[in-house]
Amino acid sequence: MNAASTNQALGPTIDDEPTLFAARYQPYRSLGQHGFLVVMIIVAGISFVCGTAFLLMGAWPVFGMFGLDALAIYWAFRLNFRQARACEEIVVTPSLIRLRHVAADGTVYEEELNPLWTRLHRELHEDYGLQRLTLEMRGRPYVIGGFLHTAQREELAEQLSRALAEARRGVVRSTF
Repeated sequence: MNAASTNQALGPTIDDEPTLFAARYQPYRSLGQHGFLVVMIIVAGISFVCGTAFLLMGAWPVFGMFGLDALAIYWAFRLNFRQARACEEIVVTPSLIRLRHVAADGTVYEEELNPLWTRLHRELHEDYGLQRLTLEMRGRPYVIGGFLHTAQREELAEQLSRALAEARRGVVRSTF
């Protein structure tokens, strides 16, 4: 039995329906790999020049401390880049909401929710705007957009709200 007939036997899949909303987002990082290389060359150069000056004055332990500082900066940037591997994906169809969260270590968490029973909750702070966005089904909240900026979180909330409303209305299909 081929894959197409298997899917038909099991019922409709997310691929059989129109996509009402789809988004994939990652934490923003302003420094790319090229910028990282430039910063590390500058830090290493300054550390080496300053460390050499102290070494020539007889303060040899300071030379090693400059090397440790450069190593600590390198390690912090690498940790930052590792955290940037995290991402979230949301797909909304008339019968399914698929949430997929990939943690920085590569762990994948997936949830499938029914859009008819899912509610979008917004936690607003009067001074700072939208602080937390959750999809809730059967009393269980699923936090989404946690690493987005407030304005991006508000845009995501608006788009998700429209998609959920459209899913509740149902899909009108033409029979031409």
